Amino acid sequence: MIEVSELIGVYHADGGLIGELAYLIGKARGAAHCGLCDVTHRGVRRKREWDDMVAATGVPFRLVHLNERDADVEHASRAHTPCVLARTASGLVLLLGPVDVDRCDGDVGTFAAALRAAAADRGLLLPHLA
Repeated sequence: MIEVSELIGVYHADGGLIGELAYLIGKARGAAHCGLCDVTHRGVRRKREWDDMVAATGVPFRLVHLNERDADVEHASRAHTPCVLARTASGLVLLLGPVDVDRCDGDVGTFAAALRAAAADRGLLLPHLA
């Protein structure tokens, strides 16, 4: 098994005040959607279940917006947002793509199970994910 040193969730939206407002307006109008936002947030607040799941993973879990990605994350996620990437000693691995994230339907438990299954399918070790 290959050890994961970090998980990176990439939202399908820009960050910052203007990016967040544009997303909220777009979501209200039905023109914007990010399945990862639905998993991590309820309204404008982060879900407590999300924080509990992140604490249980045993590795850092960083969340970034499209305009906050560094070069390697941008390259690995270019056509796959929202998504979750795993950082390993040999580079970034796509764990969940947009369809996988959307299938979770905003449910943190379903997301954790999908993450665990995707890691196992790729031979990656997430030591403490419940």
